[in-house]
Amino acid sequence: MQPFDHVEATSPRDAVDLLSADPSARPIAGGTDLIPEIRLGIHSPDRLVDLKRTPGLDEVRDVDGVLRIGALARLADLASHRLIRDNLPALSEAIDLAASRQIRNVATLGGSLCQESRCWYFRGPFHCWLKGGDECNAERGDNRYQAILGGGPCYTVHPSDPATALVALDAHATILGPAGERSLPLTDFFVRPSDGRRALTILQHDEILVRVDIPWPEAGERGVFLKAMERAAFDFGLASVACQIGLAAGRVTAARIVLGGVAPVPWRATAAEDAIVGGPLEEQAIGRAAVAATEGAHPLSMNRYKIELARALVKRALEQVADRQA
Repeated sequence: MQPFDHVEATSPRDAVDLLSADPSARPIAGGTDLIPEIRLGIHSPDRLVDLKRTPGLDEVRDVDGVLRIGALARLADLASHRLIRDNLPALSEAIDLAASRQIRNVATLGGSLCQESRCWYFRGPFHCWLKGGDECNAERGDNRYQAILGGGPCYTVHPSDPATALVALDAHATILGPAGERSLPLTDFFVRPSDGRRALTILQHDEILVRVDIPWPEAGERGVFLKAMERAAFDFGLASVACQIGLAAGRVTAARIVLGGVAPVPWRATAAEDAIVGGPLEEQAIGRAAVAATEGAHPLSMNRYKIELARALVKRALEQVADRQA
């Protein structure tokens, strides 16, 4: 690991100024993702800009009809927060499954949303496409855990469980950069890697994620998060699903169904949503939605199992919503 300077930001604006002044600088909060990447040589910053003591970035409060969560809020604190437990079960369940208890005690929400690929080619000694190479090693290599939706030219999957739940909850992100703040739907914060931008988010080098705003659920909404893992203990998901379903008079009035572990971004399954909106949440509709959830899937040589796995998770999640309705 090469030597680097460590400087504490005194404010969000100071953090942006420090990042702008050094093209190699990287922001750090919990460090559960960045430090291993530095050790692996994925990043070699000359300076780390420490955000941990930056005031105002760890708040969790009700503001003008939304739940505002600062980017520095620790996952452990969010998992036990009463407002989240009582009102946003999909997010609560996602955070509970996001990491081990030890990691949740350190990791932040912003770090979870901004973490980089967990693909072993990206983390290993390979010049993969996401690191600037000419090809995705996983496309023809060991692709058991790679994308079946939205893949190419990179077939990584987005690693964040809270991200999947927050997209289902229609959350918005606020970013601070040299030109000031800008807010956007969280769906637009995550991007499929492209030749023009080999990254999983739209964050520029000199920008930081400040907060996430979640609209309070309407009366009758139900939320669920489910995740399939290779090990019973903490592990990254083979596939996951977050559902936020609106119900009234026995019918589905609104639906957001988002898949995790199957695409380079949290994947909005709009065809599955269309299959249930307007009618009762009954067995036939749930079955149609489960099949529609993987519409357009293109599995690689070793991950076709993810199609049936994702469908099973969607089916089980919608059945749980129906049971909670009863």
